[in-house]
Amino acid sequence: MNALPPADQADPADPLAAFAALRSPEGAALLDELRDHDPARELATATRLRRTHPAALVSAALGQARLRQRAVAKFGAADAYRMFFTPDGVEQATRTSVAGYRAERFAELGVRSVADLCCGIGGDAIALARAGISVLAVDRDPLTAQVARANAEALGLQDLVEVRCADVTEIDTSPYDAVFVDPARRGGRGRIFDPEAYSPPLSWATGAALKAPRAALKIAPGVPHEAIGPQAEAEWISDGGDVKEAVLWFGEGFTPGAFRATLLPSRTTLVSDGPLPAPPVGPVGRYLHEPDGAVIRAHLVARVVERCGGRLIDETIAYVTSDTPYESDATAAYEITDQLPFNMKKLKALLRERQVGVLTVKKRGSAVEPEELRRKMKLQGPHAATVILTRVAGAPTMLIGQPVKRP
Repeated sequence: MNALPPADQADPADPLAAFAALRSPEGAALLDELRDHDPARELATATRLRRTHPAALVSAALGQARLRQRAVAKFGAADAYRMFFTPDGVEQATRTSVAGYRAERFAELGVRSVADLCCGIGGDAIALARAGISVLAVDRDPLTAQVARANAEALGLQDLVEVRCADVTEIDTSPYDAVFVDPARRGGRGRIFDPEAYSPPLSWATGAALKAPRAALKIAPGVPHEAIGPQAEAEWISDGGDVKEAVLWFGEGFTPGAFRATLLPSRTTLVSDGPLPAPPVGPVGRYLHEPDGAVIRAHLVARVVERCGGRLIDETIAYVTSDTPYESDATAAYEITDQLPFNMKKLKALLRERQVGVLTVKKRGSAVEPEELRRKMKLQGPHAATVILTRVAGAPTMLIGQPVKRP
C-alpha cells in the first residue's frame, strides 16, 4: 500500500486527499477523539480542534464522525467506528443483518467466490468475506473504491476482498462462482423508481446475472412484480418489521418464478412457487392479523390466510382475520373486542367510558391521520387500547382491541 500523505496536506476540494489524510496517524487519532462527540456542540468542538490540527483535517474528521454515528444503526458500533463512509454510502449500504443473511444463502450453496458489482463502501463485500467467500468488489467512483478498500483493511478482511475501481460493465465475471449486483437507485433528484433508470439498468444487471452460475440482484422493495423476469426467484426481506430490500436470485439452487418473504432476525420464511389464488373474504372474527410488510410486498398474504385458517376482511385490504389464535413471526396479532362503523364521536365516547389514556392507532385503507385522531379523542385514564381504522367489506370501520401477547 502507498504511504499515506501527512494530515496537513488534506485538501477539502480534493476528496481523495481529504480521505487519505483521515487515514494518517493524526487523522486516526482525531477520529478516535471524536467518537462520542455531540453534534449539537460541533462549532465549539471545531474551534477547539483547529487550534492544534489543520482546519481541513478537522472539517473532514467531523464529517466522518457524523457519518460513523449514523452508520451505527446499520453496522453496529463495533464495526461503524472502525469503518469509513461517504454520505451516499451510509444511505445506500445494506444493513449488516440483511447482508449477512444474503451472504449465508450463497455460502450454503457452496459459493466460494463472488464478483460484487457496484460495491459501494463495501458492506456486502464484508458480509460475503465473513461468510468465507472471496470477493472482487468493483465500483467506478475512485473515492468509493478507496473507502471500500479501507473498510476491508480496517476489519481484517483484505485477504478475501480485492477492490477494483472500474466500470462494472467491463468486468469479466466468468472466473467467479456468483455475481452480486447492487445498482445505484438514487440520482441527482433523489430515489429512482424506474428499474431501467438504475445505474446500471436492471436489464443489464439481469443479463449479467444470467451469465453466471448463480447471482443476486438487490433492488428496491417497491419494484413492480411485472418488472421481475420469469428466470428469477424474488425475495423480499424485512428486519425488525421494516422492509429493507428485494433480491432477485438466479441460477442453481433457486426457483424461477417463486416469491419469498423472509423476516429477520427470526428468519421466518413464507414462499410460493407462483401467484397464489385469491383468498376468501368474510366477517371480522375474534382475531386480526397484520402481515409483515415483506409478506405483503411478496403478494403472500394468501399464505397467511391459509395457515391461520382465516379470511380477509376486505378483498383490497391486507388484514387477515380468524376465529382462533394464530401465532407467527410473519404477523402481528390483535384480539378484537369491538367493531363499529367509522364515527369519531362514537369512538370518543367509547374510549372515555373505558378510561383509555393510551391509544395505539393502526390504519390501512383509511385517510385519517393517527396523530389527528389521538388529538381529537382527548384521552384520559389508566387503560390502553388499539384502534384499527380500515375497511370491512368496503365500509369504513373501526376495530377496537389489544395486541396478543406472546408467551
